[in-house]
Amino acid sequence: MSLINTQIKPFATTGYKNGAFVDVSSEDLAGTWNIIFFYPADFTFVCPTELADLQDIYGELRQLGVEVYSVSRDSHFVHKAWHETSPEVGTIEYAMLGDVNGVITENFDNMRPESGLSDRSTYLIDPDGIIQYLETTPEGVGRNAAELLRKVKAAQYVRNHPGEVCPAKWEEGESTLTPSFDLVGKI
Repeated sequence: MSLINTQIKPFATTGYKNGAFVDVSSEDLAGTWNIIFFYPADFTFVCPTELADLQDIYGELRQLGVEVYSVSRDSHFVHKAWHETSPEVGTIEYAMLGDVNGVITENFDNMRPESGLSDRSTYLIDPDGIIQYLETTPEGVGRNAAELLRKVKAAQYVRNHPGEVCPAKWEEGESTLTPSFDLVGKI
């Protein structure tokens, strides 16, 4: 079953952000756009490149009213150690959530049973706590933050313009479509 258009489930955890441990719960996501960015584990290889790529667009996401939370099955203590030792991860300004008990990973149906790790998955959650977008890639394939930013803009546009949809490769400012009987067969 797809999680698209479903309500996120409750969670509470501790994370690491900007030199401090922070408590974060699903209630903190209410009323704003959020990205939950799962990755398999700290001190690995593809993960730091993805986290740094996401950091590169974090300022623009914040301007769009989007908060970012990265999540792995590691603890907040491990996140702190990785942040302090990795040149890539050391740049991160968004919260790195610990999920040692696997509650968040299970809530998002993102657990790899054979390893107990999170899949490499991204979830975009709207201000009502509804999952609007998700993407999962295989272990060895990193994600592209620029494409995620495009999809965030498209999801926000569609929410703010009921009745319109964004076609493939849509970029902010380009034409959208208004599905109707008259449009059938004309695309």
